[in-house]
Amino acid sequence: MNVPAHPAIPSVHDTEAVQAYWRARADLDLASLPVEEIDVANPELFRRDAHWPYFARLRREDPVHYCPASPQGPYWSVTTYKDIMAVDTNHQVFSSDARLGGITIVDQLEDFPLPMFIAMDPPKHDVQRKTVSPIVAPDNLERMAGLIRERTATVLDGLPRGETFDWVDRVSIELTTLMLATLFDFPLADRRKLTRWSDVATGRNNRAIVASDEEWRRELLECLAYFTELWNARVNEAPRPDLISMMAHGEATRGMDAREYLGNLILLIVGGNDTTRNSMTGGVLALNLFPGEYDKLRADHGLVASMVPEIVRWQTPLAHMRRTALADAELGEKKIAKGDKVVMWYVSGNRDEAAIERPDELVIDRARPRQHLSFGFGIHRCVGNRLAELQLAILWEEILKRFDRIEVVGEPERVPSHFVKGYTKLPVRIH
Repeated sequence: MNVPAHPAIPSVHDTEAVQAYWRARADLDLASLPVEEIDVANPELFRRDAHWPYFARLRREDPVHYCPASPQGPYWSVTTYKDIMAVDTNHQVFSSDARLGGITIVDQLEDFPLPMFIAMDPPKHDVQRKTVSPIVAPDNLERMAGLIRERTATVLDGLPRGETFDWVDRVSIELTTLMLATLFDFPLADRRKLTRWSDVATGRNNRAIVASDEEWRRELLECLAYFTELWNARVNEAPRPDLISMMAHGEATRGMDAREYLGNLILLIVGGNDTTRNSMTGGVLALNLFPGEYDKLRADHGLVASMVPEIVRWQTPLAHMRRTALADAELGEKKIAKGDKVVMWYVSGNRDEAAIERPDELVIDRARPRQHLSFGFGIHRCVGNRLAELQLAILWEEILKRFDRIEVVGEPERVPSHFVKGYTKLPVRIH
């Protein structure tokens, strides 16, 4: 396909034009594309699973890369493990503040900001995070393990044998949504609303999910209305060990306005859903792509402990996090100016050959399986990382008790997103 290297950059609010632009850019020949014209924030590359050579080239040729022209506006791409760590652990220079744009490459809407504690800097970040962190404390995880195992067993026992079904819907979504409902003490009968709100929250520019910014706002306000009823009930009751009650009674959170409450709800819904959900699917896919590792696992079930963080690394469920420079800075011999948008591509850092041996392969018995960036580093490291690992470990322990093999029988369908690196479908068959 003959596509000009510099087509007009459409407005990020013109969804159809932007999607056509991304498709055209994804058809270009990477080998003949000048490095300065690379724009790795192309959702179509992620949908096609075609982003890998782009990041490999940037790591080789321009590891701190400036993209001057993109529908998202100009931005820096940080693509190596060491440089990502340098940004992620320096919140004094690289800010997450929603008022500066937030944590994703796409800026928050000026008239619909959604402050959340991951999109805050200290000290406000620290006290809000501390309010909800007891729900994933070790003693609480130990109490939840039995319920997680019981639900996992029920879901797996209900799967069809010898016929094709969608692993994403029947297992990954169902298990993570049940867990989310438990964390919020949310009505189980309505639990798929949580799945929908998670998809909407991260799908603002995906017409397959929402047709416009107006629809995106409307559905998120429906989420807020539902959770406001739950808040009003919990605030008048004695404190309970669920996330809504924790926020309603927490000193740092009980005075939140509606928009900040919605922002933190979205953070907790997406954080509790997408990371685990897409790792549950990614693990099945990875073991099919690397059958020798599947054989290794079947021979030694004890490898689940090291396999789980390796799956999270290999999948990298959230492709990036964004920061904004609070001052002029230097990174990788590049001059970053105050106010510049700086994007840490975790998906690239987790495949950095200089930091991780055989990074493109799933290796379930790695010596240091937790040496990865998927949960972030520094003050914003994922608060629920141990819960995610617990859910994944229990899932694979229960799978190994029941099934000899879960076979992928068709191509996965991937999310067209440069933020959520996940799946919409994975056809499988159980033997």
